[in-house]
Amino acid sequence: MVVRIRLSRFGNKHQPFYNIIVAQARTARDAKPLEVIGTFNPVPQRPTNLSDEEARSARAFKEISLDRSRAKYWLGVGAQPSDSVWRLLGLAGLSQPKKQQPQN
Repeated sequence: MVVRIRLSRFGNKHQPFYNIIVAQARTARDAKPLEVIGTFNPVPQRPTNLSDEEARSARAFKEISLDRSRAKYWLGVGAQPSDSVWRLLGLAGLSQPKKQQPQN
């Protein structure tokens, strides 16, 4: 069976929140995963511990938390990340960015 690292959506309407999970490729998106290895919040958040003036000039960020050792393990045993997870792993320094295929 093929094991995939992919996103599982949680959160309310217009407020997405994702768990980065390891699951069998044929299971449903919200089925029970083999393991949860991280979270991803795509809604940009502003830092909260700054003064008002600093907060206005501070750049919003998307929060990613990842258990790097478990992600390395699953990649080492052959788990295949989805395209969106591949990008997140690239930001964490665990994978090389994919090369873009030329459009015909």
